[in-house]
Amino acid sequence: MPRQPGLSVRLKLTLSYAGFLVLAGVLLLVGVGLFLLRQGWLQTNESGAWRASPGIDFVRGFGPVAAVIMVFLMVFGLVGGWFLAGRMLAPLDRIAHATRTAATGSLSHRIRMPGRKDEFRELADAFDTMLAQLEAHVAEQQRFAANASHELRTPLAISKTLLDVARADPNHDTGELVDRLHTVNSRAIDLTEALLLLSRANQRSFTREHVDLSLVAEEAAETLQPLADKHGVAVETSGDITPTSGSPALLLQLSLNLVHNAIVHNVPERGTVRVHTGARPGAVVLTVENTGERLTPERIATLTEPFRRGTERIHTDQAGVGLGLAIVRTITEAHDGTLTLTPRPAGGLCVTVELPAARGG
Repeated sequence: MPRQPGLSVRLKLTLSYAGFLVLAGVLLLVGVGLFLLRQGWLQTNESGAWRASPGIDFVRGFGPVAAVIMVFLMVFGLVGGWFLAGRMLAPLDRIAHATRTAATGSLSHRIRMPGRKDEFRELADAFDTMLAQLEAHVAEQQRFAANASHELRTPLAISKTLLDVARADPNHDTGELVDRLHTVNSRAIDLTEALLLLSRANQRSFTREHVDLSLVAEEAAETLQPLADKHGVAVETSGDITPTSGSPALLLQLSLNLVHNAIVHNVPERGTVRVHTGARPGAVVLTVENTGERLTPERIATLTEPFRRGTERIHTDQAGVGLGLAIVRTITEAHDGTLTLTPRPAGGLCVTVELPAARGG
């Protein structure tokens, strides 16, 4: 916002220090004068005539000296206050410099202010933490944009190649061409819808309603049962009533993504997916556990990043777009929840979503 020019904080502190020092000197001199006056304002001589007391003479003689002292205190207060204010405000100069550097787009700069803990150093540490988080967020967004561009370019490039081949060979089987174009186009549509869903969840542009997470999980399992039957995966559901607050559509998408991910990342035959809901003090929990290959903690740490896939899909017709767990993480965070991924010792993955329980639930 536009502001009128004013005095610097350093100058204000300097004037404050000098003013306080001069005021203290005035009060001290007044106190000394009053003390001397109380010792005897007037005295009488031997003939009974009134004369000024020695204290009054002292005060009169001390007046010029007091004036010199006051001038000295004022000059000393200005010079000393300017120096002290500069020392005290030096951390703010470093923070301001870091802010200007960050404003130019350089987020790697850190203040790293030395010294013991105080208000300025707490502010500097908080600013460093903010810069680190912002740098990580920007880097993640840049990776996301690059990956999204790559993923969207792939189906478009395939479509162009298919059309070029068809134009070069008019006798080419158009039925096969249409089928392949349909598959590629469907993948591009799925990716676009996933990106829109991810953006919607990030913006938290939804109305919160009362939702029973157990019913949502059961609906997701029933919806994907044909897919599980096709791949020979058994889906088991269990749990209690788990009331929470949020978007029914987004929570259903979260459950669908988890169950779908558990099915397509399973063993080829006789795999298992277990969907369980439960309640904890102040929270509700959805757990989706599946059999599969063994995963390392380092590999699991990357699964919630956009376009990162933990394993190659066994069934290419369900290849997905690489946003399943990224959407789950975003929806969970949009509902003020936590997402935990844990490798199963025998192979596979256990995903736990914990959300705040509905009030009164």
